[in-house]
Amino acid sequence: MQRLANAAIEGLMMCDGTTIVSVNNSLATLAGAHANDMIGTDIATWLPDTAARARLLSQPDIPVETDLRGANGEVSPVELLLRPIEFGGQPHQAIAVRDLKARREAERHIRYLALHDALTSLPNRASFTARLDQQIAAASTAGTRLAVLYLDLDRFKEVNDLYGHATGDKVLQTVATRVTDLLKDGQSMARLGGDEFAVLVPNAASTASVAGIAEQIIETISAGLADDLVSTIQTSIGIAFYPDDATEREALLSQADTALYRAKTDGRNTFRFFEAEMGSEVRDRRQLEHDLRQAVARNELSLVYQPQSDITNGQMIGFEALLRWRHPARGSVSPSVFIPIAEESGSILQIGEWVMREACREAASWPQPLTIAINVSALQIYNDNFVPLVHTILLESGLSPRRLELEITETALVRDLQRALNALRQIKALGVRIAMDDFGTGYSSLSNLRAFPFDKIKIDGSFVKSVNNNEQAATIVRAVLGLGRGLGLPVLAEGVETRAELAFLEKEQCSEVQGYFLGRPASIDAFHSVTHGTATETAATELPVKRAVGG
Repeated sequence: MQRLANAAIEGLMMCDGTTIVSVNNSLATLAGAHANDMIGTDIATWLPDTAARARLLSQPDIPVETDLRGANGEVSPVELLLRPIEFGGQPHQAIAVRDLKARREAERHIRYLALHDALTSLPNRASFTARLDQQIAAASTAGTRLAVLYLDLDRFKEVNDLYGHATGDKVLQTVATRVTDLLKDGQSMARLGGDEFAVLVPNAASTASVAGIAEQIIETISAGLADDLVSTIQTSIGIAFYPDDATEREALLSQADTALYRAKTDGRNTFRFFEAEMGSEVRDRRQLEHDLRQAVARNELSLVYQPQSDITNGQMIGFEALLRWRHPARGSVSPSVFIPIAEESGSILQIGEWVMREACREAASWPQPLTIAINVSALQIYNDNFVPLVHTILLESGLSPRRLELEITETALVRDLQRALNALRQIKALGVRIAMDDFGTGYSSLSNLRAFPFDKIKIDGSFVKSVNNNEQAATIVRAVLGLGRGLGLPVLAEGVETRAELAFLEKEQCSEVQGYFLGRPASIDAFHSVTHGTATETAATELPVKRAVGG
């Protein structure tokens, strides 16, 4: 029986009353003692909890959790189960002893995971809200203020898209470490989810001191992260105070989130304190974002077309497709308002696909081989599905690739030059033309003109409208036109609104023009005689660029 008992993994002891008469090796090991040293002792020596011993002896077959005190005085959590048996012809108690250290450790780990973020080891949302409730109660009793700082990393999705989720995880861990190192006793940081964090500042008597914390956070995050692989990470911060802005937890968090939204709309990489008037503005913007997501399905989007002409002969060579949104309640919403919202929310991918399908479908119906130019955002370029999508749309619409021109701003390329270059080379391989849009307003890098497979340069209209009264603008336009000639690239001038501007561009040998003086954006039906006329009719009805300048 002793050999059988020693084979058991759990500890076993045989007791006569409360006196130990036999133990197995597992129990002796757990107690850190020799079996012979335990025999003859009272169980109270090893089980010091009087109440637990009483429950054990009075309730057979019912587990009792308590502590086992070892020979060296250390205690271990155990579970005991007593069963009366006959041993040596006399009634005894057999007590099974199960080591609970592994289970207790697992339970502690589970509790930790329930209250902490697994990636950054910061408190999670549940833990943060519980602590915030405690701090609000303490502040209410003491009559003090506390501040909540809401943090959101600017354009963090692009980090994951460009560098991979492993780098994104490292960025989040670095942010957590750096910001935590800035905080003082009593202040705490939590990860609420994704790239959203919160900082709790109790006893925030001074608004200036909280502003100082926000400035420090922005500065340390902007210093470069992830071993300098990602050097452009920034953060926006919204700040709300208890009890100034709200007296309840949910309202306080909502005000901080509202201030965060304002910080993002004000240019990012900054912080804003909550102000009462922010609420309606943020709600309005978020409602607009929500409505924009539904705009495609509700047929609220439409395209207008602005003609592009050859300056040497006045003939129309194509159109630029421009997006318009007529909101059912707000009416016409300016692209300068809704396009940034679409890019921030990611809905630009769905909207951009609709624009390309609609424009290519329309252009494919024209008997005249006019080009169709479409603006493409950075999010589209870096999306893995972009090149296959362009190919599919061309096949479905039947539009010749050489008639499609994608307009891309230089700022959309600099986030990951190699990835953008690979995408544009694949686009070129399809036969699609690529134009650098708004040249002169971004980096205006000659190396980018050389590296990327551009077919055209577009001069931003802000320079064109100043050529006759601003010598610097005129010099820039001349330089871009000379650059285009040197590289063998046609240059299109946007924003031509007067006869004088057109005359200047003709004198400087600009290739192509576009603007209100030549034709305002309109429904394609307004250009039906051009898009569907014969070659002779087209020449007679196209915009008289040469006659406009007296040619």
